[in-house]
Amino acid sequence: MSTPPSLLGAERTDGSSVQIGALVPLTRPGWVGAGRHLLAGLELAVRDVNDSGGIGGRPLELLVRDTAADPHRAAAAVDELAQLGVAALAGEYHSVVARAAAARADALGLPFLCSSAVLDALTEHPTQWVARLAPAQSHGWRIYADFLLGAGHSRIAVAAEPSVYWASGARILRDHLAPRGGTVVELDVRALTPTDVCDELVADRATALLLLVGHPEPAVSIVRSVRRDQRLAEIMIGAPAGQPEFPEWASSLGDDGAAIPFLRYLPERLGPLGARVEAALRERLPEAPSFVAFEGYDTVTVLADLLRSHGVDRARTAELWPRVAVEGTRGQIRFSRTPGISVWQWAWPPVQVVDRDPAEPGRFRTLHARGSQSGGG
Repeated sequence: MSTPPSLLGAERTDGSSVQIGALVPLTRPGWVGAGRHLLAGLELAVRDVNDSGGIGGRPLELLVRDTAADPHRAAAAVDELAQLGVAALAGEYHSVVARAAAARADALGLPFLCSSAVLDALTEHPTQWVARLAPAQSHGWRIYADFLLGAGHSRIAVAAEPSVYWASGARILRDHLAPRGGTVVELDVRALTPTDVCDELVADRATALLLLVGHPEPAVSIVRSVRRDQRLAEIMIGAPAGQPEFPEWASSLGDDGAAIPFLRYLPERLGPLGARVEAALRERLPEAPSFVAFEGYDTVTVLADLLRSHGVDRARTAELWPRVAVEGTRGQIRFSRTPGISVWQWAWPPVQVVDRDPAEPGRFRTLHARGSQSGGG
């Protein structure tokens, strides 16, 4: 399995460095934009750790593996990295891929701090080996459902592709909205053209359409079709999974991609650490850093704190998730056991519902926020 170029130089095998394996989607069909931002955050944090003395005087080093949104490839990468002697695993954006990586890490006894994947059932059984920074899907998507209700939307349609992640999201929305008078109608995009989707929305009298589909297709075609259908001039399009966060969305859809609310995990105001990291990330990325870049930075920050304090023994690291108290870019990070979640969980990062401003699609508007906090200094 190939290793992409790293800003940190070539891999060393002489034992002089402390190594962390990084799982990142860097090629299609993975969400490459998210992968670039995740890697930028991971690498920036490694640089900062090394600038402040490394891990007990030893440099921290990333061994990067491209998962390409492939669960089998991710599992093989975990096996390889474990054999190479990494102290822990970090990263991954796609939930189904992170689930495969978490299962292997659990089986091998390798600590894994998942940066961005949100699927509640990250492992089938409770495990001490895996922790997660991103909020569980049930937490974030319930907040999104509350936003929908607050905006006056109770007749919701979801255009969905088959996957564990999308099915879980639809179930969360339905379970949360039904007791509050909301309805959710699922539209199977495998059986419907974008024009068919528009016809179904009119027939169902839906006031909101949520995209539970991949980008660029079929998301782009569906958005364009809905935007051009005069019968649907008042419908709200949403993308809770966060596709509009990244530049590929704006470049694919232009003005049509604005005013599509999505979830992101940032506070309303960054504290001194978050602001410093944001400035440094802007130097590494061709666009404003997304929340995924901050998740990458915080991942390495937590792992470095554990490794500095308690050494590189894998079992010892896994025992210490509940003792973590680290100031991250988006607030203080602590892990706990959360009902229904099988891994150690930061409960919770700040959650926002935002969209791209139709008057200025490069600018984001905060529409709804929950649990926001200032990043630490």
